[in-house]
Amino acid sequence: MTRPFESLARRGLFLLDPEAAHGLSIRALKSGFVPSCAAPVDRRLVQTVAGLTFANPIGMAAGYDKNAEVPEAILNLGFGFTEIGTVTPRPQAGNDKPRLFRLVEDEAVINRLGFNNEGHGAALARLRGCSSQALVGVNIGANKDSADRIADYVAGIRTFYPVARYFTANISSPNTPGLRDLQARESLAALLSAVLAARDEEAGKAGKRTPVFLKIAPDLTEEGMEDIAAEVLAHDLDGLIVSNTTLSREGLKDQRQAKETGGLSGRPLFEKSTAVLARMRKRVGPNMPIIGVGGVGSAETAAEKIRAGADLVQLYSCMVYEGPGLPGRIVRGLSALCDREKLTSIRDIRDSRVDYWAGRKV
Repeated sequence: MTRPFESLARRGLFLLDPEAAHGLSIRALKSGFVPSCAAPVDRRLVQTVAGLTFANPIGMAAGYDKNAEVPEAILNLGFGFTEIGTVTPRPQAGNDKPRLFRLVEDEAVINRLGFNNEGHGAALARLRGCSSQALVGVNIGANKDSADRIADYVAGIRTFYPVARYFTANISSPNTPGLRDLQARESLAALLSAVLAARDEEAGKAGKRTPVFLKIAPDLTEEGMEDIAAEVLAHDLDGLIVSNTTLSREGLKDQRQAKETGGLSGRPLFEKSTAVLARMRKRVGPNMPIIGVGGVGSAETAAEKIRAGADLVQLYSCMVYEGPGLPGRIVRGLSALCDREKLTSIRDIRDSRVDYWAGRKV
């Protein structure tokens, strides 16, 4: 898809309410209106992480394809992997509308969607129709009114085990009251014990071990990061996703929209999320996989996540402003970086700026 066409499409979508525009984009992918923009495979970008082989390190973050409506169409845009959800055991409507806001001057988005989704059953039925080769992760969460939130995560593991290539336990959304409390050490220990026990039991039945990642917030204190690092290492978790949206509004130009409650994503999240990524890399050591998320809108920002300690990178909000050709442009840009720096693998730059980012005051 050409940049002028993307620019025209964006102007049209920006005339619509943000949530209506999101729905229209899903329908466009379903219909095939958005053409495939896959970049050529570059062996230097192929990564093996948590036992999975990724054609390139760029993935679609959870939040876009909440109900597993278009995972394969997303992969055809040039992504190496995609993540559906967050999905909860029972369908839920989410928070009252309006609940999604564009901050155009900041190239940012604020959402307070509240895990709106059609529930496990609907997503599972769609994922059963996907190619077994499609690298699709499942982001699992808890219903807002759940009497036992940990049981909801366990249900997600058991329900999607036949179809998920990896799982993400999302305990860091700011839009479900009390959810981030699961990041506290004692609660996190109980959650990880239950989720990983369920995974191991299902692995025994299925004869395959599916990785489990934990998605954390960018607003953690140093003590909070220490506690999470200690627990994920103690429980032999497969990896971390750093990070979810932020409650911070620092430095925004659009002060009117900044007053909306919810999580902020997009370009303003880049520095904060990258600093937290580097600090977690230093805490968990070199071997634990980390997926870096937050403010990725170019090959250079993707590469900087890798330099700060990420093995893989996800994006979503920046596509609102850059269009569906963004993943392909990033992949081609990473190939060009490998050419310039004479890299045998994009992994060669990993951790090269961990100390810089870990020391950033954000």
